[in-house]
Amino acid sequence: MTSIDVHQLTKAYGATLAVDRLSFRVRPGRVTGFLGPNGAGKSTTMRLVLGLDRPTGGTATIGGRPYAELARPLRTVGALLDAQAAHGSRTPRSHLSVLAASNGIAASRVRAVLDETGLGDVAARRIRTFSLGMRQRLGIAAALLGDPGVVMLDEPSNGLDPEGIIWIRELMKRLAREGRTVLVSSHLMNETASFADHLVVLGRGRLLADLPMGEFIDSRSRPRVRLRTTESAKLQSALAPRGLNAVRAEDGRWAIDGATAEEIGALAAQAGIPLLELGDERATLEQAYLDLTADDTPFAASTPSTHQEA
Repeated sequence: MTSIDVHQLTKAYGATLAVDRLSFRVRPGRVTGFLGPNGAGKSTTMRLVLGLDRPTGGTATIGGRPYAELARPLRTVGALLDAQAAHGSRTPRSHLSVLAASNGIAASRVRAVLDETGLGDVAARRIRTFSLGMRQRLGIAAALLGDPGVVMLDEPSNGLDPEGIIWIRELMKRLAREGRTVLVSSHLMNETASFADHLVVLGRGRLLADLPMGEFIDSRSRPRVRLRTTESAKLQSALAPRGLNAVRAEDGRWAIDGATAEEIGALAAQAGIPLLELGDERATLEQAYLDLTADDTPFAASTPSTHQEA
C-alpha cells in the first residue's frame, strides 16, 4: 500500500513555523484535496514530502520510506510543483527523455505521456514558446512519466483552458480509480469540489480538517430545505409547533433552516399541504472552507467601507 504519511512534521524558518507538528495520511484509491489559505504551509509540506526541504522535526514518507531513499523516485511518485521548471531551450521530448533515462524508464513512456497530455504534436518545439497551459501539461506529463503509484500536483489546472480543466479533472479521478494515491493542492473551491473525495485543510501550518468531502461540508453547515407551495399560511402553522419557520426568498421559494426535505415532506403530507418543489440545500465547499479558515487567513483583505465622510 503506497500512501503518503506525515507525522508531527515541523518546519521553522527562524521564529516562524511554516509547518507546525502536522500529521495526516493520504491514502490510495481516492483524490485528496489539499486546501488552505496563502501561507498555510501547503507548498512547504509538499516540498518536505518530496525531500526538497529538510524538516525541523517529524517525518514525511512515501510508502513508508523518505523520498531520498527511493532508488528511482519517478517510478514511485510523480509531482508537479512548478510548471516553469523545464528549461526553455529544450523540447518536451528532450526534457522528458532526460528524466526517463535518469530513472530507468523506457523511452516509449516519453511518447505515451506526450500523447496523453496533448503535447504529441508539439514535442519538437522549444519550451520557451509554450503558453502557461502548455507548460502545465508538460509538468503533468513529467509527473506521469514513471507510471507512479503516487501523484502530487500543485494547482494543476493553472493556465488550462476549459477543455484542459475537464481533462485534468477526469485524469485525477481515473488515477484514483486505478488505486493510486493522488494529492492535489488548489485554491479553486468549485474545481476541487468536482474531483476530490477527501480533504486535508491547513491553517497557519496546522491541521484544521482531515475528512471526506461530504462530511467536511456537513460539519460546517446546518440542514436547510427549499420548497414551493400554494399554501404558505398553512405551512407556517404546521411548522410553528416544531419551532421551525419558513422564510420567503426573492424567487418565491421558501427556506426552512434546521430541517431536512424528508422531515418537511412527511409534515406536509400529514397536514395536506401541496408541495410544488422540495429539496435539501447544502452548503458549498467554498462556504464550508471559508467558515473553517476565517481565523487562519493571514492575508485576508478587509471589506471596503461604503461610508463617506462629509
